[in-house]
Amino acid sequence: MHACDLGRLRGPLQTALTVCALATLTLLGACGERKPSAAASASAPAAQAADSALLKIPPGMAERFEVATLAEQALESFKEVTGRIEANDRLVTRIGASVTGRVTEVLVEIGDKVQPGQALARVASPELAQAQMAYLRAHSAATLAERAVERARQLFQADVIGSAELQRREAELALARAEQRAVQDQLRLLGLPAEALGRLQTQGVLHPHASVVSTLSGVVIERKVSNGQVAQPGDPLFTVADLSKVWVVGDAPEQTARSVQVGQRVDIEVPALGGRQLSGKIVYVGDTVSPDTRTVPLRTQVDNPGRELKPQMLANMRIRGEVRRALVVPQEAVIREGERDHVYVQVADHTYRYTPVELGPAQQQLRPVLQGLSAGQSVVVRGAFHLHNERQRAELQ
Repeated sequence: MHACDLGRLRGPLQTALTVCALATLTLLGACGERKPSAAASASAPAAQAADSALLKIPPGMAERFEVATLAEQALESFKEVTGRIEANDRLVTRIGASVTGRVTEVLVEIGDKVQPGQALARVASPELAQAQMAYLRAHSAATLAERAVERARQLFQADVIGSAELQRREAELALARAEQRAVQDQLRLLGLPAEALGRLQTQGVLHPHASVVSTLSGVVIERKVSNGQVAQPGDPLFTVADLSKVWVVGDAPEQTARSVQVGQRVDIEVPALGGRQLSGKIVYVGDTVSPDTRTVPLRTQVDNPGRELKPQMLANMRIRGEVRRALVVPQEAVIREGERDHVYVQVADHTYRYTPVELGPAQQQLRPVLQGLSAGQSVVVRGAFHLHNERQRAELQ
């Protein structure tokens, strides 16, 4: 083939080759296009979910929130026990009649203050009358014995009788005096007032009533007697209590009681007194567990000079335990959602992350951090609820 013929064929041949090359590249490009991988598709929603925990607020809203840096604090553990006010049994006395007789007069009412020796009631008793007659006989016998001894001493000095006779009469006087003192003590036990005993000695006048007297300075908290009632020795007619010191008694679950010891400090709140706070110490921890309630009795003693604490008032006892250092967040900082606790952690200026955390029970409005936070992080401690509302509003948009 001539050169001129080859030149005429070169142009069309180059064009055809170029078209084939472009077609081949187009096919290769089409074959190289691939769909996104499953991992890439799955990572997109995860990234979006992570970003949904972030909230950025306008600078002007920052004044509505307070942020604090987490640090360990001294945290004291408490054990809560429901209790009640009771009279101190060591300062309570139950008073009854000393003789059998009929109550003729009741002199005090519940709530009255009484002093030792004060008459609470009067009882007419044949037993008291018989005891007074016995005293008069003993008193007369002692008087006669005194005169006999005086006469014997005169006769002994006159050498009329011997020393043995004088000693016999002195022994009779000592015995008569002993009998008189014994009957006198019996009259006191039967409730005969001292002034009545004096009249009985000097005038021989019988006192018609026995007095039921108080043996303690305090307040009458119970009365079980009325006029006309027949009283027997041993029957409690009155209960008098000194309420200047009272007990706060509680029943602690057996799991709690095992770590409670005598001497531990207790904070006491009395709702009936407007939540008034008192303090005391554990003075008694029971040694047995109630089979019905599975609890152990506890007791503390508190001063009650103004008698504001009344027996059977309800009280809340907070028994102080050990002090330990722990990372804590305020209760106000915690958002409860989906049965989990969350807080807002500041990650940048005006940017916060909604962070799930694991916290312990509240103590003094503080929640100890168990998991999810570390010292040095900045947490929203005031206004977290409003910040959470902003986040929920942003999710709806």
